[in-house]
Amino acid sequence: MGCSRGVVGGTLMLLALLAGCATRVAPSLPEALSYPEFVYPALPQLLHTADAAGDVDRGWRYLQNDDLVSAEREFADAVRRSPGLYPAGTGGAYVALARREYDRALGGFDAVLVAVPMYAPALVGRGQTLLALDRSAPALEALEAALMVDPSLDNVRSRIDVLRFRILQEVIESARGAAASGETAEARAGYERALSVSPDSAFLYRELGMLDRADGDVEAGLDRFRRAAALDPGDALSLIQIGDLLAERQDFEGAASAYRRASAIEPSDDLRARIADVVGEARDTQLPAEFRAVARLDRISRGDLAALLGVRLEDVLRDAPERDMVVTDAQGHWAAAWIAQVARRGVMDPYANHTFQPGAPITRGDLAGAVSRVVAVAALKRPDVGALLAARPTIADMGIAHLSYPAASVAVASGVMPLLEEGRFQVADPVSGAEAIDVVARLRDLAVSSR
Repeated sequence: MGCSRGVVGGTLMLLALLAGCATRVAPSLPEALSYPEFVYPALPQLLHTADAAGDVDRGWRYLQNDDLVSAEREFADAVRRSPGLYPAGTGGAYVALARREYDRALGGFDAVLVAVPMYAPALVGRGQTLLALDRSAPALEALEAALMVDPSLDNVRSRIDVLRFRILQEVIESARGAAASGETAEARAGYERALSVSPDSAFLYRELGMLDRADGDVEAGLDRFRRAAALDPGDALSLIQIGDLLAERQDFEGAASAYRRASAIEPSDDLRARIADVVGEARDTQLPAEFRAVARLDRISRGDLAALLGVRLEDVLRDAPERDMVVTDAQGHWAAAWIAQVARRGVMDPYANHTFQPGAPITRGDLAGAVSRVVAVAALKRPDVGALLAARPTIADMGIAHLSYPAASVAVASGVMPLLEEGRFQVADPVSGAEAIDVVARLRDLAVSSR
């Protein structure tokens, strides 16, 4: 009987000793956590018991002390004792993530989320694992879902901001690459996707506008560029694009307005030239239809040339001395005002009988005569231009004794009328509207630069 009591007492002491050994004491949390980005797998009230809470807490403290072996053991034991204890399963997945066993970690987090889809610690862990696997888009989805469940996760919020920017950059670079390769549809889809992430980014509208313009969709392009300019008042490039598209639609006043706004932001010679061009185009729309048709003529007349000189060189011709001149046959002609102007300024002379003969065809020799006289006007204010009047270039089809040589030499030396094939001038050749417009434009460049 005494022996039995001794055996029983010994057994109880052994069980108590074993129970004491089974109770493991985890270290305290370190001052600097080993994995501060991990989210503590808190137990919901439904699963909260002292034992379950103790198991999860011990595993977490081992984990944050970087004792991954002990942490894994604690979480695994907790799951064995309570198979539905998903916070412990989340802790085990975090251990795998700490070991960079990403596939195992992702499987662990996914298993928890199948059972509890909106458990924030598992969502954060899943997002972090996907980031490690360089899968930015699904990582963002997981982190955004976690923040929706628990808005207090400030670290997650800041990571989402960084991740959104990173994804945006990746999408934009991909879209730009597609655009450079001519894959317009893919580029467009990329920019649209980027806009869904960053709807107030002016440059995205601008780049989509560039695609619209390349596709010939003027209206869509204008809408995009206007949106970009509204979002970013300093977006000179979008304003220039608006000006270009409006000029193509012959809305020259609108184009000039857009160019002026761009010039106020980033002034340049190019913008000043564009403004001058569209202002000139706007003025041309008010000119007679005959003037606008000159560019299409195979052979221009004296009246056509007088109008070109009078319109394009109006400010230049004001520097020429004015003289009394009688012209008897220009009245009623569409270019009458310009005929009178060039005649009074000595750029185109009437014939001896006081007729101008505005319908008579122009030759290259006639055009050279007008060019040389405008160069002489420019020389009044700039002596170095005057040197062109004395130039004696070699012209294959005329010598210096030729009646047209003095005028042709000035036209050639000034670069306003280049020689033709084999160094010939072809003084008797007719002049097309396109050639005359080109010559007058070069003549204006020379004369204006001398002012």
